[in-house]
Amino acid sequence: MRRLRLNQDWIGRIRLALTIVGLPYAVCKPETRLSSSSPLSIIHSPSAADWVHNPYTNTLRMTSSTVAPPPHLKSRCQPYPGSQIKRFPVPDDKVDWSMVWPQYLPVQHTDPNVASRPTWADPDLGSKAFSPRFNRVDGPVDRTSFLGDYELLQNRPLNPRGRTGLAGRGLLGRWGPNHAADPIVTRWKVDATGQKVSHPASRRPVLQFISIKRKDCGEWAVPGGMVDPGETVTLTLQREFSEEALNSLALPAAERAQTHQRITQLFTAPGLQVYRGYVDDPRNTDNAWMETVAVNFHDETGNSVSELPLQAGDDAGQVTWVDLDSAFPLYASHSHFLETVAKERGAHW
Repeated sequence: MRRLRLNQDWIGRIRLALTIVGLPYAVCKPETRLSSSSPLSIIHSPSAADWVHNPYTNTLRMTSSTVAPPPHLKSRCQPYPGSQIKRFPVPDDKVDWSMVWPQYLPVQHTDPNVASRPTWADPDLGSKAFSPRFNRVDGPVDRTSFLGDYELLQNRPLNPRGRTGLAGRGLLGRWGPNHAADPIVTRWKVDATGQKVSHPASRRPVLQFISIKRKDCGEWAVPGGMVDPGETVTLTLQREFSEEALNSLALPAAERAQTHQRITQLFTAPGLQVYRGYVDDPRNTDNAWMETVAVNFHDETGNSVSELPLQAGDDAGQVTWVDLDSAFPLYASHSHFLETVAKERGAHW
């Protein structure tokens, strides 16, 4: 099991104490004040830190930055998203499946919208004619994990990061890994003369990224979504960005074609893969979890996607350019993705 580091150590101790005395606990989201102007920018930010500058190369590659995997923390948040269901409390020292814990009784929950068997969801295990091949590419559905083979218990896949306090699928459609793709579209923040703006604390140039405000939880996030069966990650990245940040499905045919051409130009250029793996997502359960590929597409000159009008799609409440800053709270593990982008491009964080 991975421990939280530095000033986060106290969180685990407090949560464990609350579990012992039977009090509910939750991970609180930090409050951030935003400036009234658009794009969003952070008014409060931490002091400058040492950054390792890695010159940008126009290739798709794994980053050289070492960012610790996100802690298995949001996957135990209370209550479970979209419901009032409380997870079975799991203290930090009982997360790992290797810890013997006979008292563990996870709450069983699969959202009714998932249980109704939409096209994007698996049937219940044991259903007639449903025999999933876990740890394999099962027809058009990829049931492999970026973390390697996962264990099965009574033919149910076990979350490789450990216990979550909730069994079943929750809001997730697939048993086991649910694969997503997150496009991180960035540009440099510039002043009226076109010069890069540097942050007063770090004195590093400020990057901006396109962020959406999720309708389901109200948190800001990187646009992204599920990889459809048989779909390539590259196609998912472009499709999700177009639908969530540009509302391409609602555009007139002529405008949609023009937008598609410009977006295709950006997304066919080599990007920077910043993450590939498990996501500490509040929708995760003991038997279903999120994994993603996050790729940064950078508009270096600011004359590509920067000129397109942003319009929120069906899954987004708002969409705007946001300054990259560690003080800006984001959904799931998205802050970790953006920290890597900032370090790779020598930008402020």
